[in-house]
Amino acid sequence: MKSKIILIFLMLISSTAWSHKSSDSFINLTVTNENIVGRWDIALRDLEYALALDTNNDGAITWFELRTQQKDIEDYVFTSLYIDNGSTECVRKLGQLQVDHHSDGNYVVLNFNLDCFAPVSEIGIKYQLLFDLDPTHRGLVEIIKGESSEFVVFSPDNQYKVIDFSKLNHWKTFYQFIVEGVWHILIGYDHILFLFCLLLPSVVRKTSTGWQTSDHFTTTLWQVGKIVTAFTLAHSITLVLAVLQIVSLPIRLIESAIALSVMLVAVNNLYPFFNKQAWLVAFSFGLIHGFGFASVLTDLSLSTGKLGVSLLGFNLGVEIGQLTIVSVFLPVAFLFRHYWFYQRIVLFAGSQASILLSLIWFLQRAFNININIISS
Repeated sequence: MKSKIILIFLMLISSTAWSHKSSDSFINLTVTNENIVGRWDIALRDLEYALALDTNNDGAITWFELRTQQKDIEDYVFTSLYIDNGSTECVRKLGQLQVDHHSDGNYVVLNFNLDCFAPVSEIGIKYQLLFDLDPTHRGLVEIIKGESSEFVVFSPDNQYKVIDFSKLNHWKTFYQFIVEGVWHILIGYDHILFLFCLLLPSVVRKTSTGWQTSDHFTTTLWQVGKIVTAFTLAHSITLVLAVLQIVSLPIRLIESAIALSVMLVAVNNLYPFFNKQAWLVAFSFGLIHGFGFASVLTDLSLSTGKLGVSLLGFNLGVEIGQLTIVSVFLPVAFLFRHYWFYQRIVLFAGSQASILLSLIWFLQRAFNININIISS
């Protein structure tokens, strides 16, 4: 019965976790004297979810469908964005509608100009797009004025921000990216499941004579430390390479490979074949996971001055989230390692369920197959 509960829980999250890339929109605001030039990139899949743009229900959104519904799109999104110069709302003039390709698919691009009627020394931004439909949605905004810039993340809990250009500093951006890094590891179900599958056999393993448990927490902690360090080092390397556009791989290939990495580690828990080289496996697969993390920063197209700060902050945030998971899971696992339910349910049934879930992810990502786990 308990194994079925674990299986159902993992299957339930598959419908929302099949793609690692979360729902984000990207806004770039360039301030020049009394005017602001803006560009807003919104995922086509998000607008389809909100507005049902595929009017003929053929599974594809054409340029004709976008053009004929341009006013509906503009009316919908710009009721979610308010920008003022500190006291008076800036007047918006819309530009040409475009479509651009990001790492996770096509995005509608809305170009606009704002007249603020006075020199802009500060701006207030209120962002509410999609919060009523998707509480995990984030609005990622970069504001540039001359050599200064500010990066802000909007969420349901942070919908309004005032940016004073006389008080900009790199530490604000650094902190914002730390928060983003933590957030993206916590909603990255595939990364979390991969980490759990690596950690499950750290306190107990099956041998030819039965279940063998770890005797010393410090020994276990050392082994886990090597695994986590190897994984961290690897995904940090590819995160930097991808964001700097030194290496670029198709997002479908990356996400499919991440699903396979979860599957292989889970299989190893049932039929061990690389236990002694677990740190090397973590490093190898960590190289793949780094490309998954990089998609967020790559799509931001940050200015050069913010790139180093954003990379460091985001990667630090990912590590904080990752270490939080390890610090919570490992002591509990060590405490219950002698009990049959950990050996049979948590490790054995949990690994079986992880294999099934990662297989579903792989089929969805590699072949764009939508597998409905729970029928209506």
